[in-house]
Amino acid sequence: MKKVKLKSVVVAFLTVFSVNANAQLPLEPDDPAKVSIPDFYKSKLSDIDAELAAIKKGKVEKLATSPGGLPVFGVFYGEREDFHKQANYNSAVAAKNTAYYAKKGAGTKPVVYFIGPVHGQEVEGIAGLVNLIHIAETGRDYRGREWPLLSTYFSRCRVIIIPSANPDGRKRCPYDSFVGLPTKTMTKYGQGTKKDGTFWGWPDAKSVHPMKGDVKILGAYFNDNGVNIMHDEFFAPMADETKAIMKIALDEAPDITVSLHSCECNPFIIQNSLAPVFMQKRIADLAAQLNKRYINLKLPHMEEGWSPGISEKDTVPPAQESFNLVSALHYATGTMSFTFESPHGTVEDGATHGQIIDIQLGLYEEILKYILNNRLYQE
Repeated sequence: MKKVKLKSVVVAFLTVFSVNANAQLPLEPDDPAKVSIPDFYKSKLSDIDAELAAIKKGKVEKLATSPGGLPVFGVFYGEREDFHKQANYNSAVAAKNTAYYAKKGAGTKPVVYFIGPVHGQEVEGIAGLVNLIHIAETGRDYRGREWPLLSTYFSRCRVIIIPSANPDGRKRCPYDSFVGLPTKTMTKYGQGTKKDGTFWGWPDAKSVHPMKGDVKILGAYFNDNGVNIMHDEFFAPMADETKAIMKIALDEAPDITVSLHSCECNPFIIQNSLAPVFMQKRIADLAAQLNKRYINLKLPHMEEGWSPGISEKDTVPPAQESFNLVSALHYATGTMSFTFESPHGTVEDGATHGQIIDIQLGLYEEILKYILNNRLYQE
């Protein structure tokens, strides 16, 4: 019998069974009672694939390929209009007329841009956007509920949807829903862990970028190269996903753009405090309008009269107000861009699957209604 050195056996064993930081991980063994996920809650990458395969009214394009080899898709509704572009946005601003970038009159349709989760564990936006696409195609969400206003608004706008902006992170996340689970489970797989098993957590997960080195579980925040798309280097993007997001904005000149996120919270719009004051006022108006809707429908909400606040013109934004994806989108195109935070449905925030879908679809409807009624023209 041939002798095999023990060291070789150990090395081979570790090679085969070592944890791949980019692989999907198993569910927590000590999770509390698992909450069954209803069929209408379409939060998986396979749900996106199935929905896109059935599209007839919209157009589907592959925008990029992630480091993990996964496609990033865009869905487009409404014909793209000619805005007679003759300059990039910042040059048009310097010329004191943004119509040189995009000439938008009353005869052109608003452009609305929905960016699905750049953080892979924030699956709520995927579930909402898959239902939104289904409404655009059939008039109904996956519960069979009709949304006539949404259908009407789609016919009056150019709508662009990226269902998942970080498919790598979404693939690695072992959960299709966090409803009924503790926030610590989401934190473990969202921001990831260090080699000693301690959580990176928020905001420390942003202290290393790209996230490499002291990593046992690579959080779903990041693509497979460790890039947090929300905080990419926008003047020289590291991620092809970021490049695709920005290219659509530059090409399409959206009137309004939302980046979909989630936390253990009631739903709310985060102010883009690095935008000009007039744009912050518009965001605050939409945020108040949306919160009032949630109150009237008895959905999770912020307190009555809540506002995200507006920075004063002569105030330097605090250090925590970083220049992020929504900041970059505004300054690249002039779009009214902001972040929306949805509840996860964790034990801490308590939202149900049905409430999360209504929160998401309500947001989309209010965005479309707002821009149709409050459009800025450049002529």
